Amino acid sequence: TLSSFDYDDLHVVIGAMVIAPLIGPNIALALSTTLADGALLRRSLTVNLLGLLLGFLLAFGIGIVLPVDPSIPVIAGRTGVGLRDVALALAAGVAGTLSVTRGVSTALIGVMVAVALLPPLVAMGMLAGAGYWAAAQGAGLLTLTNVVAINLAGVSTFLAQGVRPMSWYEAEQAKTATRWAISIWLIALGLLVAAMLLADTATI
Repeated sequence: TLSSFDYDDLHVVIGAMVIAPLIGPNIALALSTTLADGALLRRSLTVNLLGLLLGFLLAFGIGIVLPVDPSIPVIAGRTGVGLRDVALALAAGVAGTLSVTRGVSTALIGVMVAVALLPPLVAMGMLAGAGYWAAAQGAGLLTLTNVVAINLAGVSTFLAQGVRPMSWYEAEQAKTATRWAISIWLIALGLLVAAMLLADTATI
């Protein structure tokens, strides 16, 4: 029944994450930046935004229909951002990139990336649907932080592995695009971490 549905069942949570629908768009976004590929950048941004929006809307609908308890660990643990979360997202970005360049199992790495992306996104939607706006804001901050960290790690990993366009002209364009991307992602991550620290200070 709806009232007996267990949101805190880790088997359900991990099983759902195996689908890992957001790994492809995020790694493609990092790759498009590294190669200065405008067409791939537009496609990956579109798919990424649509995926995030669809996940949020589905979770929002669930939050309206089903009872949501913001105190259970699976949800409460995704309503704030810590340095451990940033480290996990950075590791997920590196792992996701290596799954493309080294042929590692995408299903295995997909779970790791999904750990960083899907739970906070779904928690944000469910909490918003149930009217817990403050907690939903915290989950949204975590989701945004993870997206930024994954893409920063992805671009850096592609760069470290020497992924470049074939022609000299495109390679020069890619260098400029990569520098801009890393700078923007670093600034965004710094601002998000600052927001996290200010939020923690405000609650003390």
